[in-house]
Amino acid sequence: MGKTFERIYKVVSRIPEGCVCTYGQVALVAGNTRWARVVGYALHANPDPVSIPCHRVVNRLGELSQAFAFGGENRQRELLTQEGVPFLPDGRVDLKNCMWWG
Repeated sequence: MGKTFERIYKVVSRIPEGCVCTYGQVALVAGNTRWARVVGYALHANPDPVSIPCHRVVNRLGELSQAFAFGGENRQRELLTQEGVPFLPDGRVDLKNCMWWG
């Protein structure tokens, strides 16, 4: 695991329960606004999903990952729902009410 992934994991591990962050915001907090896609790669290779809660990262529209590596899109929604993350009627996360800005 490279330093870039380590920086990304450090940021994601700080996202509080009940909150979400976007790939782009994780990239910004990790130090490079161009790393949004790299954040996705890092989370797909997450070595410790318990300590690095990758289910709390969504896209800029609040959409869940169709390729969520730890059980699929439905599992990501389950985990976020259990934490009290609010969803809009169209199935997207309500970013206005649960976004973590780091």
